Amino acid sequence: MTHQQPQQTTGRVSTGLPGLDEVLDGLRIGDNVVWRVSDLDDYRRFVLPFLDAAAKAGRQIIYLRFGEHPPIIDQHPAVRTITIDALGGFESFTSRVWHLIERHGRGAFYVCDSLSELLNAWATDAMVGNFFRVVCPFLFELDTVAWFALHPDRHSRMTLDRIRQTTQVMIDVHRHGDDVQIHPIKAWRRQSPTMFLPHREQAGQFRPITDSSDATRLQASLESGHLHRQPLLDYWDRLFQEVSRAVFEQDQACMPDLQEQVLQVMISRDPKILELARRYLTLEDLLTIRSRLVGSGYIGGKATGMLIARNILLKDAPELWQPNLEPHDSSYLGTDAYYAFLVHNGLWPAIMRQRSPEGYLSEAPALRKAILTGQFPAEVRSELERLLDHYGQYPILVRSSSLQEDGFGNAFAGKYDSVFLINQGAPEQRLAELEDAIRQVYASSMSDDALVYRKQRGLDQREEPMALLIQRVNGRFHGRYYLPDAAGVGVSRNTFAWDSAMNPKAGMVRLVMGLGTRAVDRIEGDHACVMALDHPGRQPFRNPDEHYRFSQHLVDLLDLQEGHLETRPLSQLLDTVQDLPMAQMGEIDRAASTRAEQIGLPGPVWRLTFRPLVQFSSFIQRLSSLLSTLEAGYQHPVDVEFTLHIDEQGEPSFNLVQCRPLATIGDTGPVTLPEHLPAEREIFRTQGHFMGGNINLAITRIIRIDAAIYANLNINQRFDVARRVGEVVRESSASTLLIGPGRWGTSSPELGVPVRFADIAGVSALVEVSENAGDMVPDLSYGSHFFQDLVETGIAYVALFPESDQCRYRPDLLPGEISQPDNASDIERAVRVYVTDQTPLQLTGDVVRQELVCYRPVDPKQ
Repeated sequence: MTHQQPQQTTGRVSTGLPGLDEVLDGLRIGDNVVWRVSDLDDYRRFVLPFLDAAAKAGRQIIYLRFGEHPPIIDQHPAVRTITIDALGGFESFTSRVWHLIERHGRGAFYVCDSLSELLNAWATDAMVGNFFRVVCPFLFELDTVAWFALHPDRHSRMTLDRIRQTTQVMIDVHRHGDDVQIHPIKAWRRQSPTMFLPHREQAGQFRPITDSSDATRLQASLESGHLHRQPLLDYWDRLFQEVSRAVFEQDQACMPDLQEQVLQVMISRDPKILELARRYLTLEDLLTIRSRLVGSGYIGGKATGMLIARNILLKDAPELWQPNLEPHDSSYLGTDAYYAFLVHNGLWPAIMRQRSPEGYLSEAPALRKAILTGQFPAEVRSELERLLDHYGQYPILVRSSSLQEDGFGNAFAGKYDSVFLINQGAPEQRLAELEDAIRQVYASSMSDDALVYRKQRGLDQREEPMALLIQRVNGRFHGRYYLPDAAGVGVSRNTFAWDSAMNPKAGMVRLVMGLGTRAVDRIEGDHACVMALDHPGRQPFRNPDEHYRFSQHLVDLLDLQEGHLETRPLSQLLDTVQDLPMAQMGEIDRAASTRAEQIGLPGPVWRLTFRPLVQFSSFIQRLSSLLSTLEAGYQHPVDVEFTLHIDEQGEPSFNLVQCRPLATIGDTGPVTLPEHLPAEREIFRTQGHFMGGNINLAITRIIRIDAAIYANLNINQRFDVARRVGEVVRESSASTLLIGPGRWGTSSPELGVPVRFADIAGVSALVEVSENAGDMVPDLSYGSHFFQDLVETGIAYVALFPESDQCRYRPDLLPGEISQPDNASDIERAVRVYVTDQTPLQLTGDVVRQELVCYRPVDPKQ
């Protein structure tokens, strides 16, 4: 139960020392008191009388213990000590303190450890100031009195100034031998002729030093004791000063420890990512990152992945990648800048409401709107101006790089925004557009997609600050348009191989002309070129017409005239731009060119097949090397994004813009296949014949086509079944497993179920079963456009061959079937639906072991 004190708004509070009360005219309810001391013993000697006075007045007293120094309070009978771990980061610590203050309510008194101790946990001085700017107003609002200590020599002037501006009372304590003086710096709404003079302690009284000669001598003695102290620099800056010194002097004894310190505060908290960073990011690399960092804190997962991947290539395969990997030109906006933005705009109370279980989704729209209208602190704006000076008028891309993004287990693919800027116009306009882009990415952390994704993965209560990766867009100016020659997504494991001859370990690429947006996003009606790297020429199309239909027709680019990203038909683009590298990207369709000429249309007609690039350049060899080198470095399959720059000889150089552990489908992270599974709980199991990487899905609904009934239907009825499946899929957003005979999406109903992809795009997993009735056999080489859609949508795929000794299939064990009326038609009876939301089925596939099983877990209620 919350302990409530009577509300007091004008009452005075004693410091416990009558002489000090006289100097300050007492304390007021709501005061935050900051003691700036060189020795914590000087803080303790003022704390103890305050505690006694507060206890005598019947106050609830809380001691917030978070420092590594000896306790300020040791077993005082009136004090409750609460220990808080600051190592979890700014947000978790600040949130814990906020909720603690909220829980204890009005009128509680607080004594805190030295704020300077937070530097040991966070390493970023600015965040100490931001913590105080969040907590101090909240304490004031709840009519508390709170005491804090601070070592002024450990903080920057900016942080000291912000704490001074926020607090109500600030007192300096100086000691010279046995001579102790206090010097009130601030006492809000109090004034006397001598209040802000130094006061010398004498027999419990504090006498103002009114003689200027004495004051001058005092100041001189204090300054002489500070001669050997470091200047007032941010802790972060002092750390990197030491790093710079160690690198310059090649101080091998210090370098490993300094590398570890920097990795812990700038790169990651993920143990696996840290291990990679220790091997591939040197102190010199870390200094370079620091030189391109706006603010302080972490650079986030996307930036970290890109930098580590580039260094893996340059270190492990230097002969190939020194000449063929373009230097990166990225900048970073640190996570502390994100928190500083929230604090600067007074959004922390809104953040706390959103972090609560009841406000997690409901408070997000208002917070998202507030972020979109927020202003940046002056020190961040000035750094952004310098960043724009560096890029000139080249287009830039502002990308999310949150703390958890692109790590092992949580890809966050597509959950946060990226914003292209053409970066044209006056400096003031370019800065305003950059700030808008940053706000948009910040606000995307409050989107429904991002919030639901985090909650589904148990990450909703974990710290997720947003850093930013700002990159020069790789490409060329083509008159009013700007675009790279080509871009793509490569994966080191081809989990969607459509031919048994293809080796999954050889990898796969999805390649497009222009910006890579069309390679990473599924665009209705258009397709990237999908190639298995060990068989790049093997395309599973039945005829040239199908090859054309399921290829790229639209190109994403930056339109400098319109001022944003645009999509142009390839034919229209070729009418206006003459210098595109079509000789490497495509081929002339001679039959289509002849037809166009006959009806008076300009020619020739180009098809984006990428065959010249594949056949006559080192593209496949280089990309294969890139993926295999990165997988070896990561010791895990990888997923990369890249752009290509084609030289005059038609050879590509790569610009690696993103690398992450290969994303999984369903719940992320490593998967564990059940051992010794009882036969009555196993629905199906297969060695191989599945796609989608590691699969770990909880299935709450199954739609199964009864093969025996389906085999006896005529062609029209089979199309009716396909329509019925679409209706059932759309009835629920539950995690759905679709099981059917033969080939889903076939245009030949005798070979399977002729659904359209749009009818089943919402399912989680697709199962094709080889049935004895007719020719209904799974065949990935058929109708590749359908499986391109699977690739781009992230639907897991399984092919079952029950006649094989490597497969077991028991549909009779499926639980939760919804009964049908006696007068159900053959169409309705063919589509069987099962609901297992109380005890979901588990679909688990291990891509390394090439084994997959669908089973009923043990019901926890049994």
